Amino acid sequence: MAQSDPRYVIEGATAEQQQAVDLLAKQFLLTDERLAQVIKEFRRRMEEGLAADGRVLKMIPSYVTRRPTGTETGSYFAIDLGGTNLRVLRVTLDGKGGVATEYQKFVLSEEAKSRTLFDFIAQCVETFLDDHNIRPTGQQPVHMGLTFSYPVQQTSINSGTLVQWTKGLNVPGCVGRDVVRLLQDALLRLGLRVKVVALVNDTVGTLLSAAYSDPTSQLGVILGTGTNAAYYEDVANVAKWKGDKGGEIVLNMEWGAFDSDDFGFLPFTPHDIKLDRKSINPRKQAYEKMISGMYLGEIARNIVLWLADQRLLLDGRSSTVLNAMWALDTSYLSAATVDDTAELTEIQQIIEKTLNVPDSTLVDRRIFKAVALLVGERAARLSAVGIVATLTKRPALLRQPINVGIDGSMYEHYPNFGAIMSETVSHFIPADQFGNVKFSLAKDGSGVGAAIAAMLAAKDH
Repeated sequence: MAQSDPRYVIEGATAEQQQAVDLLAKQFLLTDERLAQVIKEFRRRMEEGLAADGRVLKMIPSYVTRRPTGTETGSYFAIDLGGTNLRVLRVTLDGKGGVATEYQKFVLSEEAKSRTLFDFIAQCVETFLDDHNIRPTGQQPVHMGLTFSYPVQQTSINSGTLVQWTKGLNVPGCVGRDVVRLLQDALLRLGLRVKVVALVNDTVGTLLSAAYSDPTSQLGVILGTGTNAAYYEDVANVAKWKGDKGGEIVLNMEWGAFDSDDFGFLPFTPHDIKLDRKSINPRKQAYEKMISGMYLGEIARNIVLWLADQRLLLDGRSSTVLNAMWALDTSYLSAATVDDTAELTEIQQIIEKTLNVPDSTLVDRRIFKAVALLVGERAARLSAVGIVATLTKRPALLRQPINVGIDGSMYEHYPNFGAIMSETVSHFIPADQFGNVKFSLAKDGSGVGAAIAAMLAAKDH
């Protein structure tokens, strides 16, 4: 397999080195036939999640049942709660698919993360409204959307029960309670006329932000540190949905968990298994671990050590840095894939300065580049799996223009990621239909998307 791809024929390599690279190429370069099997299983898992709760793909109803038209105007507010920061935003819609945002960013204090979170958020909202001189004084409250990037069991467009804390937050007394209610109470304590009218997850926000700028948007995807997707589904297809059976609803797929229960369909290698075993969440987020920025560097580090242990790389040498988990950030792989200098000097810097292994040879650097290319290409091709499975779920929509809004550092910055992904999608959708598909960057779904959810919710009231 490697022999047919010149990128993986290592000039100057020994027979043993080339053999090892050939084996890696065989594991990481996936044929279309292999991907077709994964797509088929992905679709089966989607159907499972639509039928019942508690499945591997959660397919969570977001309670967003409308599409923005792109012609709406006005200013809407949003709170975007991440793992380390909080933003309060005012988003102004121009009626032509464009948005202007003003925001203030606040760093979550240790006290907020462990004790006073909702009062802290309320204080930040107060600061923003006062600094912009827009504190509501009359009867009419300010409507806000809340992006809450933690596991929530949503119960309506503006209520949801916290399932668990993740990302370093651990505020007691919140699990099992409605997060909007907790925030609303904190806002009341400050006497603020602010009503939280929409609760959205950041992926649903990405879809909504894409849909305002392009109403043909059907799917919102995050391909960054982690991965997830949300799409518009026909309510009639959601057997577990207890609400009205007409129209459409946005589903938050939580697709990073695909294949986590049986490890039966994704192309696991020993390097993936090692990463999973040593991660903080073994046997969870299997798909995410193969395609996301948080993990690709670690997969590559495992491969580098595997080669070094056989004395096929760096003359068998390692370093304290290289031996540490997560030492090889995905951004270094990104730099390595585009190093076209004769001596691969960028890669030399990474190996000798960043990873602290001196005296690399040119062959070492060529092998390192091959590893970076293999790990990145597999991630891009696998990310196409979820996109194909979701787009072909509603084939009628492929007969007209359809936009896929994508946010995240892998899609935006990783070399060739978007190109390889879109080319892979084209292999599984008929050419006349693929011609209707557009991929576009959807920036700041977690901020703009929450404001648009607030706009849609305000219209419904």
